[in-house]
Amino acid sequence: MEQLWQDELVQQAGTHSILDVFQVLGPDDTPDYNTVEPVTAAEARELLGTDKLTHAHIEDFGVFPRSRWVGRCAVLHDDQGAPHEIYFWGHSGD
Repeated sequence: MEQLWQDELVQQAGTHSILDVFQVLGPDDTPDYNTVEPVTAAEARELLGTDKLTHAHIEDFGVFPRSRWVGRCAVLHDDQGAPHEIYFWGHSGD
C-alpha cells in the first residue's frame, strides 16, 4: 500500500477502486470525495418500503441517489432479520 500511494498518478487520480475510500460517513456527515454514504433506514423505507434490506433488494438499489466519487453501502439482513453483510456499490473515476 505504501508503495502504491507513492505513485504520483495514484496520488492525483486515485486507484479507481475501493482503495480510494477513506471514510464511511456517519448520520450527520456530508458526502464528499473518497467517502461512502450508508443507506439510512428512512431512505430504505421511503424508496423500497422496508428498513430491513436483504440480498434480494440489491437489484433495486438503483433507486438510491448517488454521485461520482461517493460510494454507497447498505446493511443486508438474513431471513431472521439480523444484520448479515454489508454491500458496497458505486464508482470512482471515469
